Amino acid sequence: MSMIQFHILRNYAASNLNRDEIGAPKTAMFAGTQRGRISSQCLKRAWRNSEAFKTLDSYGIRTQYLPELVVEKLKDLGDEANYAFAAKNKSLFAKLGKSDNKPKKGDDNDGTSDPKDRNDSKTAQLMFFSKEDIDACVQAVLNAEGDVKKLNEEIKKLDSTAAIRPITLDIALFGRMVTDNKFADVDASLQVAHALSTNRVNQESDYFTAVDDLSAVYREDAGAGHLGDCDFNSCCYYEYAALDIDQLKRNLKSSPEALAKLPMLIESLIEAMVYSGPSGKQNSFAAHSLPSVICLEKKSKKIPVSYANAFEEPVYNNYSIESAKRLAAEIDKTDKKFDTGITERIWFDMNESNLPQNAKQASSLNEIKTLTASWIE
Repeated sequence: MSMIQFHILRNYAASNLNRDEIGAPKTAMFAGTQRGRISSQCLKRAWRNSEAFKTLDSYGIRTQYLPELVVEKLKDLGDEANYAFAAKNKSLFAKLGKSDNKPKKGDDNDGTSDPKDRNDSKTAQLMFFSKEDIDACVQAVLNAEGDVKKLNEEIKKLDSTAAIRPITLDIALFGRMVTDNKFADVDASLQVAHALSTNRVNQESDYFTAVDDLSAVYREDAGAGHLGDCDFNSCCYYEYAALDIDQLKRNLKSSPEALAKLPMLIESLIEAMVYSGPSGKQNSFAAHSLPSVICLEKKSKKIPVSYANAFEEPVYNNYSIESAKRLAAEIDKTDKKFDTGITERIWFDMNESNLPQNAKQASSLNEIKTLTASWIE
């Protein structure tokens, strides 16, 4: 098996799940009409942070605070001398992740900037670390034995272990790009599309007031204490992702413990996709929806295919039901015209209808997870 594809339809009531730069729900033009959009970054973060994914106990941390993590680890080890040494020399770790190793005028590392403006707690680049990455930095401190010059040398030696250092399942899935060879680049094995609405989007605005409970007591008028507005919409989204199993295994070649968890990973990833979602404005809208359709495909060929064109003509009524019909029809049409290497297909429909011709109908999420996990060889 080379690839697993995920296709999900999910209908949301009034919501503002993923905001743009002015606070409105994100949109995109597709086939000449404006659609609602949830960015792939937003979806991936929701999956990574879901309880389902955390049960794998193999996830990294995306942060700029590497120097603080190193210091905290030494403190947890009870090594007071090296803890104090690392805390004093955090700037050496703060230099990691820079795209240009040559200091520039006014740069924190060339000595010309005001020390008060320096932040030795953060690296210049936001990076994705595994536990082993942080442990390697801690070991560099231990090997330095309190010598700053030796610590610099030990940090340089991190280059030699970067390619063989174990990584976590989420790094193997979502990849990472760093500008420092102390940490290895990882090609993502999971491609995730921006979710687009199957319907034409109609943006609306909620004008709201907040009432001061004591305004009637202390004021003659009983006006609002606060006025505001919030944009929202209501959309049925098509979500698509393609998982390259071969790339995933290559990413985990130095991570035998994580590699052994691949069947669990598939189950947890499916559960994360189904049960977790964007958190934008949920306290205001509580737009928590389960998918109406889940379709998974096992492929022997690396030919990823999105069925987004099923919704080139926007759906106008009964979004969940009509979108399911469109998706099933697009699948059948694609199967008839092309050989994309599909060997197995699982279809789950809340309405238990619209089954594509070449598909096994699943009756529950547990059945979907069990069947898909069995695909991993």
